[in-house]
Amino acid sequence: MTLTKLMKGLVPVGLLAALPSTAFAAANLQSDDFVGISFWLISMALMASTVFFLWETQSVDGKWKTSLVVSALVTFIAAVHYFYMRDVWINTGETPTVYRYIDWLLTVPLLMIEFFLILRAIGNASGGIFWRLLIGTLVMLVPGYMGEAGYINVTVGFVIGMLGWFYILYEIFAGEAAQMAAEQAPEAVQSAYGTMRMVVTIGWAIYPLGYVLGYFVYVDDAGNTTAAASAALNIVYNLADVVNKIAFGLLIWYAATSTSKASQSAAA
Repeated sequence: MTLTKLMKGLVPVGLLAALPSTAFAAANLQSDDFVGISFWLISMALMASTVFFLWETQSVDGKWKTSLVVSALVTFIAAVHYFYMRDVWINTGETPTVYRYIDWLLTVPLLMIEFFLILRAIGNASGGIFWRLLIGTLVMLVPGYMGEAGYINVTVGFVIGMLGWFYILYEIFAGEAAQMAAEQAPEAVQSAYGTMRMVVTIGWAIYPLGYVLGYFVYVDDAGNTTAAASAALNIVYNLADVVNKIAFGLLIWYAATSTSKASQSAAA
């Protein structure tokens, strides 16, 4: 059994296993709970994206299949976590911080691996690219979680996390990854790489906005977060996940299908 067929079999089973409280959550979803509605919509969109990416592995060259499978893993992992985050929010009204960061600690490194995979598909990408991007994601995420969970000052966590993000931006704009994409990638891959890079720049900038709204703007006189802070933080984070998981995967799909069609036409 191929990896793709195995994943296609596991996805419905895994998603169904993640839905024990769906009926209860649905009964408690209020028409004016826009945060809860956003959780619900995005969990469905992530599930649909997983099926799409796995199905599309059939129409691309072999060197692109791993990239599409990783895109499917990103949306699959996020979908499962969104089912649980949705239930936490709808049933308690609290921010599902732990589930959120468990999701990010798995999916964000996978998104960075996509840069390595797309470069490996066009040439000999060094392992240094992979490790630098992976370390950058950990520097970005771990302090952010510690700040939101109360282990360190929220400002300290925010600043260190931003430094990790800037390190990633340097690598994909001016580091070895950027140089390889500029020198060796065909036009379709260069276009996809450039758009992926802008997603990491502009799309990822949405996360700090949510952090700032949740912990620095919508606070009371004592500096404590408010209901408005939780709502703003979760809506912004949910919007960012749509852009940075689904849209990012679609860019990989575009590069894969474009180059595969070009190579098939040339062979014909």
